Amino acid sequence: MDTRTPRQWFRSVFKSPDSVLTRRYAVSGLLSPLQLLVGGYAFVTICGALLLACPLSTSTGQWQPFLDALFVATSGISTSGLSVVDVGSYYSVFGQIVLMTIFQVGGIGYMVFVVSMFRVLNMKIPLHTRIVAKESLASEGYHQIGRFFLSVFLYTALFELAGMLFLSLLWREKYGFSKALYMGLFHSVSTFCTAGFALFPDNLMRYRDSVGVNLVVNVISLAGGIGFFVMNDLCGFLSDWVKNVRPRRLCLHTKMVFGVSAFVIALGTVIILLAEPWPMEWGLFRRVQTASFQAISASTTDGFNTVDIGALGTTSLLVLMALMFIGASPGSTGGGIKTTTLGSLFVFMRMQMKGPGRAVSFNREIPLKILHKSIEIFMWFVMILAIDLVWLGWTEKATFIQIMFEIISALGNTGLSMGITSGLSAPGKWVLIVTMFIGRVGPATLSASVWEKEEIPVYRYAREELFIG
Repeated sequence: MDTRTPRQWFRSVFKSPDSVLTRRYAVSGLLSPLQLLVGGYAFVTICGALLLACPLSTSTGQWQPFLDALFVATSGISTSGLSVVDVGSYYSVFGQIVLMTIFQVGGIGYMVFVVSMFRVLNMKIPLHTRIVAKESLASEGYHQIGRFFLSVFLYTALFELAGMLFLSLLWREKYGFSKALYMGLFHSVSTFCTAGFALFPDNLMRYRDSVGVNLVVNVISLAGGIGFFVMNDLCGFLSDWVKNVRPRRLCLHTKMVFGVSAFVIALGTVIILLAEPWPMEWGLFRRVQTASFQAISASTTDGFNTVDIGALGTTSLLVLMALMFIGASPGSTGGGIKTTTLGSLFVFMRMQMKGPGRAVSFNREIPLKILHKSIEIFMWFVMILAIDLVWLGWTEKATFIQIMFEIISALGNTGLSMGITSGLSAPGKWVLIVTMFIGRVGPATLSASVWEKEEIPVYRYAREELFIG
């Protein structure tokens, strides 16, 4: 019988010269941190697809076609929420738990579990692990990364348990205690990870008028969408406020996240509210609740819907596509180009219109490399969108707006759909699988993992003017 403590066992796994993990780290120098990060997500996706495809995961006890299982697994790891099957009826409880595990890992990142394990066992985090973890956050610094990842784990547990509790209380009378608890857990994890998977065939349309369900889903998805950087900053600010420590300031990142998020959600809510021909019997509160729910769902990329998306008007669909394209915030469980990218683009445009100067926002100067990265991310998303439009326009029998909505939903890892997902052809599924995966790891990260950056040459070419605009 092994009498070692968990900490002793964990150390032996990493430090034994014959262990698999030790050999892996010995050869990991052959791969860059970005390649390890992308490879890790690909490995989790394939393992998840194999588990979902097996008979134990389906309610009928039959094998699921691997392409469909891979599509759902990729949708889970990218927290997109798009599915070619009805999750609640097609998968068994085991399959649903597998899927929940996949989008839990995809939502907060598998490096959170690795680093948190080191932190809990009070072990020093290897440098290579720190580098991969840093790349998973798109962060510049390595300091306090163990403490930060542990806080991510704790924030996640706090919000998901709170969501599970409230949803279970709301559903206990109808479904019974045990089933309500399980459904509360599944939907709470799906909400915080902005995955958008639901166990109901109509998503959350049956709870359109439930103030409780709408409020819980909105609050939990907003918490998942603002990002862990913001949560950490808010906790520090509140701690200083309680201790009466001065000066108390929120960082530029937090201010921009709140500013851009509030603006796009409010604008989206107003436009949907005014654009839709709501039923005459609906009061103002019911209309505002429905419009705001869909705006928050698209902006945080949680992917839930309380109305039939395919029945919405063109204006509302365009607004939802814009919100999905922008997405959530960096360091969050959501997708999209991110709110700070949009904010940086507006700052850059304002700087260009005013003439030569500095990019300033909230009385802070933004480095030019951040502005350049924002432009790069935006251009990558536009290019992928254009390529997918050409491909799916050729392979799928659907309208232009249906195809465009599906692509933006996949690329922004949102999961809202106009109802064409289950009818996609095999080539169309492959395209969206790749698109969802790119949306999860980030197009800039994926390209950097494939092509190494060239060394800066010691010479420069002669300059020549170029006419543009």
